[in-house]
Amino acid sequence: MPYRKILFATVLVLGVIILASCATTTPTPVIQEVTREVQVPVEVTRIVEVKPAGGVPYEELWKGSGHNAVDTEAFRHWDGDDPAEVPAACAKCHSSAGYLDFLGADGSEAGKVDKAVPAAEAQGIVCTACHDPAASSMTSVAFPGKDEEGEPIVIAGLSDAARCMQCHQGRASKASVDGQIERFQVADLDAPVAPIKDQNGNDVRFGFINIHYYAAAATLYGTEVKGGYEYEGKTYDAQFRHVDGYDTCIGCHDPHSLEVKVTECAVCHEGVASVEDVRNIRMISSAMDYDGDGDVEEGIAAEIAGLQELLLAEIQKYAAEKAGAEIKYDAATYPYFLGADGAAYSSWTARLLKAAYNYQLSAKDPGKYAHGGKYVIQLMYDSIEDLGGDVSALAREDAGHFAGNTMAFRDWDDTGTVPYNCAKCHSDAGLPTFIKNGGTVTFNARGQVFQTGIGSMPSANGFKCTTCHNEAEWPALYAVASVPFPSGVSLGFAKDADGKFVADDANLCLECHQGRDSTNSVNAFLRGKDEAAIDPAISFRNIHYFAAGATLFGTQAKGLYEYAGKEYVGQFEHGSGGLAGPAKCTECHSAHELGVQIDTCEQCHKNVQSEADLVNIRVAETDYDGDGDVTEGIAAEFAVFQERLYAAIQAKATANGAGIVYNPAAYPYFFLDKNADGAPDKNDQGANVNYNGNWSPEILKAAFNYQYSQKDPGAFAHNAKYVMQAMYDSIEALGGDLSGLTRP
Repeated sequence: MPYRKILFATVLVLGVIILASCATTTPTPVIQEVTREVQVPVEVTRIVEVKPAGGVPYEELWKGSGHNAVDTEAFRHWDGDDPAEVPAACAKCHSSAGYLDFLGADGSEAGKVDKAVPAAEAQGIVCTACHDPAASSMTSVAFPGKDEEGEPIVIAGLSDAARCMQCHQGRASKASVDGQIERFQVADLDAPVAPIKDQNGNDVRFGFINIHYYAAAATLYGTEVKGGYEYEGKTYDAQFRHVDGYDTCIGCHDPHSLEVKVTECAVCHEGVASVEDVRNIRMISSAMDYDGDGDVEEGIAAEIAGLQELLLAEIQKYAAEKAGAEIKYDAATYPYFLGADGAAYSSWTARLLKAAYNYQLSAKDPGKYAHGGKYVIQLMYDSIEDLGGDVSALAREDAGHFAGNTMAFRDWDDTGTVPYNCAKCHSDAGLPTFIKNGGTVTFNARGQVFQTGIGSMPSANGFKCTTCHNEAEWPALYAVASVPFPSGVSLGFAKDADGKFVADDANLCLECHQGRDSTNSVNAFLRGKDEAAIDPAISFRNIHYFAAGATLFGTQAKGLYEYAGKEYVGQFEHGSGGLAGPAKCTECHSAHELGVQIDTCEQCHKNVQSEADLVNIRVAETDYDGDGDVTEGIAAEFAVFQERLYAAIQAKATANGAGIVYNPAAYPYFFLDKNADGAPDKNDQGANVNYNGNWSPEILKAAFNYQYSQKDPGAFAHNAKYVMQAMYDSIEALGGDLSGLTRP
């Protein structure tokens, strides 16, 4: 990184500011010497506008802020101590001198506080703390959380908000809780933990771990900094990315008064006229009833409050039944969790500690509903569940487009970057970038499918409104006339009188719900290979997930593997009932919740009262699976084709000398099963052995179609005949059992 030396000639200006500060009635701040030469990264050098003489800039705003509340506990806590000083462990955030010491602005080593600060000098956070050159050039912040290697988690690439996040990050993390559990060598999570001896032979008790106050950055960044206690096997939301310009501390808060910029909130959030109104905000991306009270209109703050009540009740129930001692919570009395006698609670179990830690996190960030509401919801849900509480009426995850905790968005957290071939559908800015650049989807002579018009993108926490809505023409959706598919064709839902594709809102859905392969790309991949011969160069071709658009358009999109010499149906036009013309994604699904619009279905299908009833829909009178039942739903007929196809794949693989087994939840889905025990073979490290190296073209084609039928869970409704045709042909090609089956 290039550096240049900058002589800070602003000493005179700072002198004016200092004198003006001394002339006010506020306490005199501790002033550091700034006549020094400092190395500052070129990329963070910036011009700061300073108002002319006549007063300290923004002084009146600062006077009423928490940073100037010098008579409060945050700054007066140590006045009665002997000696009366703010300990080094607290001084960074409870005194300006400590903050400057942490920055190295006093000439000491940066990144730590070297000494305590006299309590009398803990006079708030003054101008020089945040406007010191070292603070102004700060671009990264280390958090209490630890990564997989046990190293501190550092968020880099920050701007002015880094100054806020040094203190508003909390003092503990998942690593802190796990560290105490490990130190006490806890074997039984539900047994009260006995004291241990320190090096001097004194008893050390297993106690409550406190996240501390106003840990806004911990809730904002979610799983990226692991400020909450995250349970094993669970995934969590990452940084809450509001909208551009309003996704940092000072984007939403005035940096001097610290107040929320309510007037700017009101531009998008109707009805917001005060900070209290912000609590009532609930976006379309939050469609679930998280606290199970039946109200999906209340603000996210109310949903969190409902979960807090449930979690505290579960903590108290668990403490009485499992830990054997009553527990109470008092937000104003340290250490917050108290026993029946009002003293610190002393019957902690490891499981109780985890839940209590998360409860405290939810209580000590008053703005958590705006900073990282989904992350906090997930932590509380998991805590209730871990304590044995009933979560059947609660909700943890959002609709897929907004489920930032799922692997669809979290799969790239190790690098923070979504590769170009995935970014269109797995990042918040990918789709609009692809559209604006006229992106294409093509495949080469080796059958490799790739995209143009888009590069890699930063990992996201689900979609934003601007993923589908054109910000320049708000609230209009991006206008897309036709959509390129992996087969090389472009399709759309609407045409003009001349037969040319024209823009239709539902085309946006097709951009991602089209799969990642096709008949044409698979044929290119297998070109010149012997149909029945095992070829180590062949690897599995995965259609990817939710290829509903390809299913719907049938042979026009050629998403499934279509066998030569066979005929396949095209676009499924549904019925003429309540739908005007061919069915579109947005006619059957809610655009935001993504669920099926049951009220539309039930107009024609009288037996449909819920999504669970969809599998019972049947229009065709043909007995496709040969079981004699022509009243069962088409989904049941569809399932028999899947069973027969899987059996045919396994029989052919066994005949080729390498048994195969399918696991829908583990990539790459098909694994070696030489002993035919129905479980994947393991390598020396205990990992599943995938099937690569044992494929023949005929098995690959059939496996491709089987995977397709599995990965579009609504295939029976999107275009059942098309998928059953492909499955029938796959069974036939493998010499499988077709008895009783009828090809649609």
